[in-house]
Amino acid sequence: MELLWEITGWAGAAAMLCAYMTVSMGWIKPGSTFQAVNLFGSCAFIINGTLHGAWPSVVTNVAWFLISAVALLRMRSRTEAAVVETEPIIAPALVTMDLVTMDPGTSDTFARDAVVRETAVRETCMTDTGTHMVVPRPSPAVNCA
Repeated sequence: MELLWEITGWAGAAAMLCAYMTVSMGWIKPGSTFQAVNLFGSCAFIINGTLHGAWPSVVTNVAWFLISAVALLRMRSRTEAAVVETEPIIAPALVTMDLVTMDPGTSDTFARDAVVRETAVRETCMTDTGTHMVVPRPSPAVNCA
């Protein structure tokens, strides 16, 4: 059993050193992957240090664990907040545009026509391929099955 705890300690050391090296070399950004590897490494060091009675190492790695855990929680809450900020778009899943009357000459006309025609929403995924174009909206997918 003691061999398992030694392997755990060495795995934690390798993980933390690899994470530090990859961020320092610019191979990865200091984001959630980096913090998760630090979390794992500090846990491994806490276990190993406790079994060896290396209390300064245990205390240091408890602090390291807490720093990584708080960083991961903050990243998660920022990600959830960003998703919540973009979700309130109340728009149809599909917008139809009349290709016959749309003026393809300028992008301003295209944008204006898209806004004007937002109310012409199809209820199904069937389209008139001859006169209408279906434009996907940045909203949840429509179940067309």
